[in-house]
Amino acid sequence: MHEIERRALLGALAAGAMSGAARAEDARLTPPADQRPRANVVIAPYRYDDVLWENDRVAHRIYGRALEAHEPPSGSGIDAWGKKVRWPFMERQLHIGDQHADHGEGVDFYNVGTARGCGGLGVWYDNKLWTSRNYRAVRILQNGPDAARFEVDYAPWPVDVVRTVSETRRFELPLGANFTRLTSTISSNTNDPLLIGVGLNKRPNTFGQAALSADRARGAFSAWGGADPTYGNIGVAVLVDPRQIADVKEDADNYLVLLNVAPGQPFSYRIGACWDRGLDFTSRAAWDAYVLNEATR
Repeated sequence: MHEIERRALLGALAAGAMSGAARAEDARLTPPADQRPRANVVIAPYRYDDVLWENDRVAHRIYGRALEAHEPPSGSGIDAWGKKVRWPFMERQLHIGDQHADHGEGVDFYNVGTARGCGGLGVWYDNKLWTSRNYRAVRILQNGPDAARFEVDYAPWPVDVVRTVSETRRFELPLGANFTRLTSTISSNTNDPLLIGVGLNKRPNTFGQAALSADRARGAFSAWGGADPTYGNIGVAVLVDPRQIADVKEDADNYLVLLNVAPGQPFSYRIGACWDRGLDFTSRAAWDAYVLNEATR
């Protein structure tokens, strides 16, 4: 979620999409006819090209280039929504312009801002994380039912004055899992090794800092909260290859695990999320136990 996206979306909808207000209201109040669990990925051109992907347990999105002009500064962090149904719901809720309220299926209340959100990345150099803007191109490779798979490209961005990098990233979310596998290839105009910082947002709302659990030996890092008095807690996590870990740090916005990466060589990690008012996890302890179990798989 971004701070002013509700106003931006309402403005866009008012220009035409809300001409079907009655149909939108029906979608808001009525579950879909097809309630079978499935993995799903869609592009939302009516919402500045957001990419939405979900399965029967989790829901995420990333932001397109069109949003940059309407909500600067926009960034390449990864959003996580609370979800409490087994069928896809994100697109129907986003269409009505009221994704920040719970209408019975889920809610977007995790604030990404310019942080990394749930597992976004950047290049760590000179004690600073250098990050891309929003994605530039997207290719949907599989839209369900048993998996959602897609790729995005991020345009070149500077790392101080020492190098320029770009990224292609593949996302793969199977049905029945809380974790999406990300495979990233960072290209660079120099062959020097990279330190890639994968982050979890320290302050995903205004109600307090998220609590970090870290197991460096297993490459498992999770964050819980802070507790929203209306909507509860989002838990997020990243799982990395512990052999790649160079350090664990934090900056003003993120908890960061730093990975040794070679330019042009793909590397993979996983991102996960849960909601304590959803169907699968009701406590930090339960979420952390699941994360550690996944780290051994």
